Amino acid sequence: MRCPYCACENTSVKDSRPTDENASIRRRRECPDCGGRFTTFERVQLRELIVVKRSGRKVTFDRDKLMKSVTIATRKRPIDDDRIERMVSGIVRQLESTGETEIPSSVIGERVMEALRGLDPVAYVRFASVYRDFTEAADFQEVLGEIAGDDTVVPLHHKRLGS
Repeated sequence: MRCPYCACENTSVKDSRPTDENASIRRRRECPDCGGRFTTFERVQLRELIVVKRSGRKVTFDRDKLMKSVTIATRKRPIDDDRIERMVSGIVRQLESTGETEIPSSVIGERVMEALRGLDPVAYVRFASVYRDFTEAADFQEVLGEIAGDDTVVPLHHKRLGS
């Protein structure tokens, strides 16, 4: 494993242990050249997935990119990191178990939306605003209506200062 600090290719493993639910192995590594320490994770990958973007462009699926998107949506929310990790792992397992090697990005987005809707409504709205490319306040109202369980427009309520 290459050192992220100095690019040395001769790092050594100092500690290895399974993560929760034995879904991956966490390894603490050290670089003999610069002394840098870092953590890596090893996971089972059933098949190589290709994401088909809306433009038709194809890119290799990147679990870290998915995790980053979900982390941004859940930032400063009362959600345990382990729940987020389990959610992302579940989405990846669903994608891998479809039997398809090419997955439309819309399928991935909808899986994330579905998972976030059950996890945290604020994270759901945050992710939806980027995924669905919101351009006006009415877009938020529509999603809030979805959360409320119907497709009617939900009025926006404003907090008064000092209330």
